[in-house]
Amino acid sequence: MAVTVDIAVPAPARLGEGPVWDMEDARLWWVDIKGGLIHCFDPASGDNGAFDFGEPVGCIARRDKGGLIVAAASGFYLFDPETGNRTALVDPEADLPGNRFNDGGCDPAGRFWAGTMHDDGTPRQQRGQFWRYNDDGTATGFFAPLYTSNGLAYSGDGTVMYMSDSNKSVQTIWAHDYDLVSGTPTNQRVLFDCAEIDGRPDGGTVDSDGCYWTALIGGWQIARITPDGKLDRTVSVPVANPTKPMFGGDGLDVLYVTSANESLEDDPAQPHAGCLLAISGLGVTGLPQARFAG
Repeated sequence: MAVTVDIAVPAPARLGEGPVWDMEDARLWWVDIKGGLIHCFDPASGDNGAFDFGEPVGCIARRDKGGLIVAAASGFYLFDPETGNRTALVDPEADLPGNRFNDGGCDPAGRFWAGTMHDDGTPRQQRGQFWRYNDDGTATGFFAPLYTSNGLAYSGDGTVMYMSDSNKSVQTIWAHDYDLVSGTPTNQRVLFDCAEIDGRPDGGTVDSDGCYWTALIGGWQIARITPDGKLDRTVSVPVANPTKPMFGGDGLDVLYVTSANESLEDDPAQPHAGCLLAISGLGVTGLPQARFAG
């Protein structure tokens, strides 16, 4: 089967990010960070709903009890898209003005993790880290300091956590041993140094073969990295700045990719910048994504 790249949602996002496929909804939830919007795409109908959160939204996850958990500019929230009700949980970086949440998601046990960054374009300060939201309403920080926290994903058995830093001076993807019982990563090691290829590592996901897919911002492509850190394949996309891949569809065989059009609105070379892409024919499938258990 030939690989095809389609435009799933033609309306461009300023900074599309955070796609997560919910098996029960059969929907792709994703965000426009700079637009403060939470999107819900139904591939069966082609409809794409949008919910205004009122501030920049880094990442989200569906919640077992209904609605979403959200990591936004001012901390963690519960959010009901239908009513607009939002409940503040905790802001672990209230003492760091100018920081916001970026990439994140749930581990296979349903814990919600989200990373932060200093929001000044290309961050020039290492003020980011990843935060694990805890059952008692607190948050625990890991991996500080980072420039641009990104790339969070897990192996299918939950024993490996992946994350990255997108900054040009780093552009590295790391793997960690992960204790799924305690939610604790250890033994950090380099999975892949993206200085070897075009583009910097942005969001990531893992397929059913255990390979890690990364969106290469600035590189016009996405890449598949094997568990032992080898570049397995690349797939070209019609946008310079893909931001995060996520497998979806009934068979988890469509790779959805968000992208950004900020500062590219008038670039004739990429009229689809900021659109949601759908890649078919890759011959691989993804992993079910856990809902937030809290």
